[in-house]
Amino acid sequence: MDRRQRKTREAIFNAFTGLLAKKDFAAITVGEIIEKADVGRATFYAHFETKDYLLKELNEELFCHVFDSMMDSAVNHRHIFDCKESDSLFLHLLYHIYRNDNHILDLFSSVNNELFLRYFKNCMINLLSARKDVTEKSKPKNVPSDFWINHIASAFIECIRWWTDGNAHLAPSEVSDYFLVSVNLKEDFDEKNVDCC
Repeated sequence: MDRRQRKTREAIFNAFTGLLAKKDFAAITVGEIIEKADVGRATFYAHFETKDYLLKELNEELFCHVFDSMMDSAVNHRHIFDCKESDSLFLHLLYHIYRNDNHILDLFSSVNNELFLRYFKNCMINLLSARKDVTEKSKPKNVPSDFWINHIASAFIECIRWWTDGNAHLAPSEVSDYFLVSVNLKEDFDEKNVDCC
C-alpha cells in the first residue's frame, strides 16, 4: 500500500473511530464517514466493501499488531500504532489503552465497546490457544484447557472494564500485575519473559 492509500485509509479510520465514540454503530452511515474523512464515496468503497468490513478492518488494525508480534517474534509492528513497546501482551495492550492511542480508550468506553471487546476476546483466545506452553502450567487440575483459556480471556476483558470504569488512576503495570496474579500467570510471564515484541 503506497503512502497516499495509507493516508486515505487512516483518515477513514479516524473519522470512523470519532463517530463510534459518540454514536451507536448501527446509526452511523457511510455518508457520515466519508464526509468526516473528506473522501469520496468511490474512494471509501475502493478500501472497504461495507461499513461492517470497515469495522472488522479497524479491529484488526487496533489489536493484530499486538497479537501478530507475539505469535511470531520476527514480525515487526506494521499497523496503525507507531509502537516500540516490548512488554508482555497484557501490559502492552494496557499501555495503548492508557495513552488512548488511536482512540482505543474512547472505543472501549463507548456505546460500541461490546463490538471491540468481543473481537479482542476472540483474538486473545486464538493467541492463548497457540501459547499453551504459558497457560498450561497455571491451569488447575481437572479443568479443560479450552475452559481455562476462555477464563483467562474473559478475566482480562473484565479487568479492562474495571480499570476504565473508575480505576484509571492506576498505572498499566499495576493493573497488569493484578490481572496476572488473579489468573496465576504472574510467575509464568516473569519466568518465561513472554514478550509481545
